[in-house]
Amino acid sequence: MLWPFPLGLEWTWILGVWAILELILRIVLLGVIPGNRRPNTAMAWLLAIFLIPSVGFVLFLLFGNFRLSRRRTEQQQEVNERVRAGTSGLSDVESQYPGPEWVTSAAALNQRLGSLPMVDGNSVELIPGYPDSILSMTEAVRRAKSFVNAEFYIMSTDHLTNDLFTALEEAADRGVEVRVLFDHIGTLRVKGYRRLLKRLGASQIQWRRMLPLLPVRRQWRRPDLRNHRKIMVIDGEIAFTGSQNLIEPSYNNPKHRKAGREWVELMACMRGPIVTTLNVVFATDWLSETDESLEYQLLLPANPAPGTVTAQVVPSGPGFSTENNLRLFNTLIYSAQHRLSICSPYFVPDDSLLYAVTTAAQRGVDVELFVSEQGDQFLVHHAQRSYYEALLEAGVRIYLYRAPYVLHAKHFTIDDEVAVLGSSNMDMRSFSLNMEVSVMLLGAEIVNSMRAVENAYRDISHELKLEDWMRRPMLAKYVDNVARLTASVQ
Repeated sequence: MLWPFPLGLEWTWILGVWAILELILRIVLLGVIPGNRRPNTAMAWLLAIFLIPSVGFVLFLLFGNFRLSRRRTEQQQEVNERVRAGTSGLSDVESQYPGPEWVTSAAALNQRLGSLPMVDGNSVELIPGYPDSILSMTEAVRRAKSFVNAEFYIMSTDHLTNDLFTALEEAADRGVEVRVLFDHIGTLRVKGYRRLLKRLGASQIQWRRMLPLLPVRRQWRRPDLRNHRKIMVIDGEIAFTGSQNLIEPSYNNPKHRKAGREWVELMACMRGPIVTTLNVVFATDWLSETDESLEYQLLLPANPAPGTVTAQVVPSGPGFSTENNLRLFNTLIYSAQHRLSICSPYFVPDDSLLYAVTTAAQRGVDVELFVSEQGDQFLVHHAQRSYYEALLEAGVRIYLYRAPYVLHAKHFTIDDEVAVLGSSNMDMRSFSLNMEVSVMLLGAEIVNSMRAVENAYRDISHELKLEDWMRRPMLAKYVDNVARLTASVQ
């Protein structure tokens, strides 16, 4: 490089040493970064480090390790072993599902990876209304007799959730064991965090931050790891899970309210032995944050078979050495014979998932994807858009849920056999960085209920056509392609 001003010998020496160190850094990391990472992820990190070595290296130190601490990983493995031994009581309701072999094969995969069995005899009610799910949880908490376990990525005490928090406080006051977990960074980012802490601190509720990032307390980890799960369990009899956080539908953001932007969610109210397996996931996270075991809660409900739905809980996240949700999603999608309907607010697939979805369409399966017309996260939304061309060319029908609403529900259906819902997006963050929970639900009854929700989405969406998409401005294509690069930096 030619400098516009003369350099002294001392500066020349410093710059020379710096250049040598950067070269050594590139060579060393060339053999370090690809280890146990997807090739595209490794290439993205190497590109950043080769272009801006110092800055790229610092970012890699902060964000390059997506595993939890050794203590938490070992603890997860120990809990998995306890779960295998401690869920023997579920053998009486362990599934005898008579469906296709590919379904039982997927269930065997789930149990091997996540340790939780597939169980019969459940009832499942889907709740698509945002305030309706909050009201249902509030009423269930008011009837609680023994314990309430609530775990959500984001929590806020506001005009919509106030009654629910009051019900939690009253339950704790009357002797019910009330435990609350929320993701530290996820909740910290929304307005009202201090008010939430003050309210919880003044109550009898036992609460903890999940994955806390508090260096002054020697609590440190990769800054963008998240516990993204949404679970509430009451008395081991009733459970709620799905996509919704405990916050009003505009996320306490005045700009969203002004624009009329609200989040559209899907939650499920469940009864039966599936409640026990959902409680296992909560108990695992509570143990990780407090070292307190809740094994005494993991009993079958008094009414062990209130319905006819077969179900299986699938936990996933950095605490597992495998990407449980991605493996399940790919397995089911490759098994689809007639119809595949996907709803994901952040559809940024890795190569394996992209191939699974496009291959399904190319072999004649009717594939449809519901996404938001206008995203709430700039980079993620544009990265998602970069996949539309490949999807449309393969024959996938894309429905854009009309703005200003954000379609945040996360679920999909396969033929007339399987429905899956939970907290997991179909993006690389949910596969590698976030702790998620999904529930696989079997049978035409629950699939038909989910299809009714999908039909409602389609009625208020407009279909994106390939010819229209190919006419979008060149600048939009450029932004989409640049944003796509950021999806792989994990």
